[in-house]
Amino acid sequence: QVQLVESGGGLVQAGGSLRLSCAPSGRTFSRPVMGWFRQAPGKEREFVAAISWLSTPEYLDSVKGRFTISRDNAKNTLYLQMNSLKPEDTALYYCAARNSALITRAPSEYAYWGQGTQVTVSS
Repeated sequence: QVQLVESGGGLVQAGGSLRLSCAPSGRTFSRPVMGWFRQAPGKEREFVAAISWLSTPEYLDSVKGRFTISRDNAKNTLYLQMNSLKPEDTALYYCAARNSALITRAPSEYAYWGQGTQVTVSS
């Protein structure tokens, strides 16, 4: 069974930066799409960014130009570099993966999830 483990969350002031990482433990995938989602209190889980095996990215409009998703396939590691953070970025951030070559924004299409890492941006 595959488990995803996130790291890198924390508390940062508005305008600051954080870098999230995600790595699978246990059995690994074959060329999965991997992505980041977030969920703020009282809100639904929302798509943030995803990346294909060949590193084609897709972003939520509100994070374009501020967040960068990347992956190191040799290390089976996913990253999310978050710059110019805003208080509205505060949420629990989840790493997810799906055994498909196609990127989708629907959380239900991702079979594998991490436990989440908290990102808090103070104003």
